[in-house]
Amino acid sequence: MDQLKERLGLIKNVVVILSGKGGVGKSSVSAVLATTLVKSGYRVGILDLDITGPNIPRIIGAPEKKILQSEKGWIPVYVDKEKKLGVISIGYLISKKDAVIWRGPRKHGIINQFLVDVNWGELDYLIIDTPPGTSDEHISLVELLHKAIPTSTLNANISKLRIIAEEETLEEKTKLGAIIVTTPQEVALIDIKKEINFCKKVNLEIIGLIENMSGFLCPNCDEIHQIFSSGGGINLAKNLFINLLCKIPLDPRLVEICDKDGVKILLDENNEKNKLGKPILKAFDQVIEFVEEWSKDRESNTDSDGDDDEDDEDEDDELQKLNDEEENKKKKQMLKRAKKRKKMESFDF
Repeated sequence: MDQLKERLGLIKNVVVILSGKGGVGKSSVSAVLATTLVKSGYRVGILDLDITGPNIPRIIGAPEKKILQSEKGWIPVYVDKEKKLGVISIGYLISKKDAVIWRGPRKHGIINQFLVDVNWGELDYLIIDTPPGTSDEHISLVELLHKAIPTSTLNANISKLRIIAEEETLEEKTKLGAIIVTTPQEVALIDIKKEINFCKKVNLEIIGLIENMSGFLCPNCDEIHQIFSSGGGINLAKNLFINLLCKIPLDPRLVEICDKDGVKILLDENNEKNKLGKPILKAFDQVIEFVEEWSKDRESNTDSDGDDDEDDEDEDDELQKLNDEEENKKKKQMLKRAKKRKKMESFDF
């Protein structure tokens, strides 16, 4: 556990990419989000936890590379010369033809190994791509992260997962949050509600919701045509007071990049194959804006009233103080919700 704390202590932000449904584009969103962050000047790592379907090596554009060992642990696969984007995936450890047929304990073991043994160094963001649903991988991941990243308040349901708030705190608190990916269809939104409920139960802060495949972006005219139902993501976000980070249209050019060269070519502005449509670029710029704002909003690991309590304080004054704090907390929540609504409405979806 000490080694895990040491590893995560060098990472400023951990962002978990989730979805209750498969096939919504979590891996492509993770890869493009990582490259966009790198283009913004950050050091980023991608941890692929989709053990049975590790697609990140292909999507990022480095499927043939290998993970190397060093005295300080595994060295991530770097896809750029500056080594600002590193990748870890089980896809680098097994043959392409091998099927991963593992039970829960072995999955837990490899997740623990990825978190403890990988020498990421100092990172601004660690993007964790997860499989669909709320299965063994998610429970193991959240349990390990919560043990290593202390939080000021823990949901009572956390005890069901045997997650304990550690007394020790990191010198600089690592920020932990989740981005949920959905598609506009109602069948996807039903599963997304379950994923949101999962985040609340395990005390995983939701940064926001991404509506992927939101219309079809014509590569000839750069206009978006609705081929699926629309508006589901923004309605869900408003009803549950969650940020809608962006709506990403389905762009055949992005599909081709993921299948052939990999999204690492997005780091090269002069590459002729780097021809993503403006709506895609604008969408991820919006995500970066939300993520940066979330990252800056860092709260203390300790309760705000911990040093102010005095033994001789009158009981009535103490009760009044608690009531005032509860009232202020409600006001802050209302202001935060109003701010989220205003910010969502300011973007042109």
